[in-house]
Amino acid sequence: MKTYLFAAVAVILTLVFPSCKKEWKPGIPLAKEKVKIAVIHINDPFSDTYSYSYAHETGIKEMQENIGLENEQIIRKTNVYDGDLLEVEGAMLDSIAEGANIIIATSWGYMDACEKLAAKFPSVIFAHATGNKYNSFNFTNYSIRFYQARYLAGIVAGLQTKTGKIGYVAAMGKNNSEVTGGINAFALGVEEVNPEARVYVRVTFSWYDPMGETDAANALIAAGCDIITQHSNTPYPQMASQRAGVWGIGYGRDMLDDAPDAVLTSVVPRWGALYTRLVGNIIKGTFSPTLYFDGLAEGAVDITPLNEELVVPGIETAVETARQRIARGDFNVFNGVLETNDKTFIGEAGKTLSDEVILNGINWYYRNVIE
Repeated sequence: MKTYLFAAVAVILTLVFPSCKKEWKPGIPLAKEKVKIAVIHINDPFSDTYSYSYAHETGIKEMQENIGLENEQIIRKTNVYDGDLLEVEGAMLDSIAEGANIIIATSWGYMDACEKLAAKFPSVIFAHATGNKYNSFNFTNYSIRFYQARYLAGIVAGLQTKTGKIGYVAAMGKNNSEVTGGINAFALGVEEVNPEARVYVRVTFSWYDPMGETDAANALIAAGCDIITQHSNTPYPQMASQRAGVWGIGYGRDMLDDAPDAVLTSVVPRWGALYTRLVGNIIKGTFSPTLYFDGLAEGAVDITPLNEELVVPGIETAVETARQRIARGDFNVFNGVLETNDKTFIGEAGKTLSDEVILNGINWYYRNVIE
């Protein structure tokens, strides 16, 4: 476990000498020059090998530029293992001791530490990515509607495939709603344009596993899949696609440079738009711990420009039509009654799944998904 020099000091000052707490509280304006943000990263955010952390760091830099924060107003804790609660708490306590009044915790495994420390440090705002815990004062969750861009990527795959078999490298199994919701949204996009195609899933049970992701991609290719997409944090599935002479759809950042002869497009978050809104609200005093859940309409997610040298005619028009429907609010992917691959039914006619269900309640695969 890492040693954080100031953690003990922070605990003593806050718990033993409560008069030392800062006067500012969430919900009132915070002068821009008083902002100090700690970003907790699970990997090296400056290496695009770690596409997840790299995407968050890109968003932090965009937010910093948009708002006009100085470099010394951003603290970064990198390679903080999310499976060790004491290490996570140590990184956060160290940040608070360095003056952080906003903690941005980018990994799912940081959630319990946020919950615990938010109760102890009411003058610090804790913003946690993709989780489901929060409080009524200074602890919020934020996420991106990845599923909207996944649907667009499914349209690309459905129109491009020749074998009708599309492979999906998944970091987590069916009970992880973020991953499974993305698979289902992708499968819905595939079905929209190619009802006979099927989506084959291989799970690595790890967010970052270069060898496991490569093996999963190779197994899917061996099974006849001619497109490989992914919800995993390295470009290795795309590189495996290029070596095998099949197509790929990346995730997390534009993976075209990693596999230029394979990648058709990539599903990419635009965290900068969300971070700008979050920190801007804190500065204005309009922050509340309600969920921040941005999508295509807010510019928070999309697919990268299509690889014109590879995609078949008609894909660009189909994607743009679907993008406009989603951005206008006419369509939200999980609409109506949806049939699962075990012949049960989810949803109601004329309605769409709620945000709560999309975030935390998708533990089933759509009917054209093969496990």
